[in-house]
Amino acid sequence: MACQLQTENIRKEYPGTVALDNVSVSFDGGKVHALIGKNGAGKSTLVKIFAGAVQPTSGRILVDGQPVVLRSPRDAFAQGIATVYQEMSLVPGLSVAENILLGRLPHKKVLGASVIDWPAVFARARAVLDGMQVSLDVRRQVGDLGMAQQQIVEIAKAMSFNPSVIMFDEPTSALAQHETQTLFGLIRTLAAKGVVIVYITHRLQELPLIADTVTVVRDGRYIGTAAMAQATPQTIVQMMFGEVVQKERPADLKAGTEPVLQVRGLGQKGKFHDVNFTLYRGEVLGIAGMLGSGRTELLRALFGAEAFDAGEIVIGGRSVRTVTPSLMKDLGVAFTPENRKEQALVQILSTRANLCLASLDRISTLGFTTRRRERSVVNRLVARLSVRMPDTEQPVSSLSGGNQQKVVVGKWLNTEPRVILFDEPTRGIDVQAKQQIFQIMWDLSRQGISSLFVSSELEELLEVCHRILIMKKGTLRGEVQPGTLSVDELFVRCMTDE
Repeated sequence: MACQLQTENIRKEYPGTVALDNVSVSFDGGKVHALIGKNGAGKSTLVKIFAGAVQPTSGRILVDGQPVVLRSPRDAFAQGIATVYQEMSLVPGLSVAENILLGRLPHKKVLGASVIDWPAVFARARAVLDGMQVSLDVRRQVGDLGMAQQQIVEIAKAMSFNPSVIMFDEPTSALAQHETQTLFGLIRTLAAKGVVIVYITHRLQELPLIADTVTVVRDGRYIGTAAMAQATPQTIVQMMFGEVVQKERPADLKAGTEPVLQVRGLGQKGKFHDVNFTLYRGEVLGIAGMLGSGRTELLRALFGAEAFDAGEIVIGGRSVRTVTPSLMKDLGVAFTPENRKEQALVQILSTRANLCLASLDRISTLGFTTRRRERSVVNRLVARLSVRMPDTEQPVSSLSGGNQQKVVVGKWLNTEPRVILFDEPTRGIDVQAKQQIFQIMWDLSRQGISSLFVSSELEELLEVCHRILIMKKGTLRGEVQPGTLSVDELFVRCMTDE
């Protein structure tokens, strides 16, 4: 018998914000329900409430029409609700069977002592996989499996609780296309058994391949549910974005005609191929594309954080076929990665130290520097970028997300770059901080510094950029001018192969 998962007027308040505003939604068993929304829409909060990780401020959750209280993930499991997260929680050194039954290995008595019943472990794990119609060696070490097989083990772990609801959070983010098809087949098998499938994804191009219905949340509110068979890309985009009011780029912001960065036939096996474009002096050039299109990998390759195996980069008239971060920095290229906390900042160091990291060779003499010299540089950057903080000696981890992002940008400005690569610079920051980041890009443009800007928020690209390149399946498929199309039209261009 198919299950049903519902919410009635679920509200979740945090200090200063409402994450969910009286959301009432229903998911039936036997179907795959896509749950979508742009960043900050509230879908992650809703999933965490279903998973018992977050408690709502008000409202009710119902399973098969009966109200339930989920104070913890254990409560969610007890109600038959399991979640498969994007970041897998497997132990590579243990077997498939041990991972599936982690923390619940069956025991038996031997000479009065309790020991693990290994035959029962393997039999139970095999029974779970058989029920999913999956053939996998339960004795094999998980660390030896590919990503798709590891994802299957993660699902099997959830299935071992015999759930009536499974939520998938971006399950294909690390999978190749053929592996994605395998996962879709497994999800369909689970749905056929009457399980409620809630499928969270940013890859809208997947929706026609896997979803029966699509449910949209926007700004913490439930917008609506549509049958996938009748939903067009335009319908979905309209539900996600509503009527978007775009701010215009300053009229005096003109790109130059001098090429500063040329990319010719660039390729990285399995990530992107035959990428060609030119970035001009003072230009803000955007790259639009869905998750997995190769945008981040391209920026990392341009900076030398990852190697490319075909093509060349020409910067300042110099051809470069083998790049390193050190070389690209010397050539005037800066990079702000999407994961600022782990890849761009040293959280335990002070704001002062972080602002000086990229330019120590410039502010030191014979390898030595002084606090006085550093503070002179730091004070100038703090004023220029309007970084708000009580003291530059406090750990950078104490700053807000927006101010941390300004520090990431600021640490590069003292290197006098000619090009800055921005990968998702507005992720996880508020609206005001986003506008400040955009203003920084425009100020840099006026100084002749070029920006290559990747963002999942397409309305940002339309607001900020001179030109936008469209990237799909690892290659550039077109170029658009921000003033010639709307956000929903750009979204459709990124989703389809037209």
